[in-house]
Amino acid sequence: MRALYFDQTLHYQATRPEPTLPQGEALIRTRLAGICNTDLEIVRGYMGFRGVLGHEFVGEVVQANGSTDLVGQRVVGEINAYCGECATCRRGDPTQCPHRTTLGIVQRDGTMADYFTLPLKLLYPVPDSVPDEWAVFTEPLAAACQILEQVHIRPTDRVVVLGDGKLGLLIAQVLQLTGCQLTVIGRHTNKLAILAARGIRTQLADEVELEADIVIEATGSPSGFAMARKILRPRGTLVLKSTFHGDINLNLSMVVVDEIKLIGSRCGPFAPALRLLEQRLVDVTPLIHDTFPLDDGLAAFERAAAPGVLKVLLTVN
Repeated sequence: MRALYFDQTLHYQATRPEPTLPQGEALIRTRLAGICNTDLEIVRGYMGFRGVLGHEFVGEVVQANGSTDLVGQRVVGEINAYCGECATCRRGDPTQCPHRTTLGIVQRDGTMADYFTLPLKLLYPVPDSVPDEWAVFTEPLAAACQILEQVHIRPTDRVVVLGDGKLGLLIAQVLQLTGCQLTVIGRHTNKLAILAARGIRTQLADEVELEADIVIEATGSPSGFAMARKILRPRGTLVLKSTFHGDINLNLSMVVVDEIKLIGSRCGPFAPALRLLEQRLVDVTPLIHDTFPLDDGLAAFERAAAPGVLKVLLTVN
């Protein structure tokens, strides 16, 4: 099969062996895959991953080892393949399972290939009214929804989202549904215009003079983290949605003095994300900048890494 494989260098492979199908997993034919910032960070060295890239997808189940209910259906899927037996899983935290593999990120080949496998328990059928171009956003939209699983955001809260990238734009649309006093800060007027058209207040990063009760850091940059600390009020909540390749400076003394709540936020619930897409409460279409065939995957990565580019998709026919 064809695949985009990373082993310190990104390669396009045309004759990679198809995956074997473990018990309890499905063989999935990829229809669309998305390139996200995590994929770009992996290519720069994040996590030391070696294998087929990709974790954002919509696909079709072609074979299932343990059940036939999903065969022939379009699906999306969670990315953390957990054991279900350890103490962490039993207490209800499967995405933090110490034995997990993570699709296209940790010890599990990803979705940028003709076929891949994933446990049946991680799969969700896609509603007929949700096209592939929307469904491929389910994983990052679920990550945006995770914030509301972790933080109670009230309509009276002053909330700032830092970052106008793909994830920041999704987070803003989700948080708008809470009725909070929302502001999104970014560096690109064309990206911020997507949110302004939905009635969301925006500001350029060099015009910031405000104080927030809750700050969502989604820039993935040290300067964004520094700005988050600057505008967050004492006893405020800082939610980190970005993964960083490398270290950042953090004044822990002032975190203590200001009594800041620091929350890491990662993967989220898929069922609510699919409902948001099905009910048209979130619009992902303006986030799609380009679509490439899998055969042109190397060019797609170059495009995705270019300044100002939002989502780049890979079609797998």
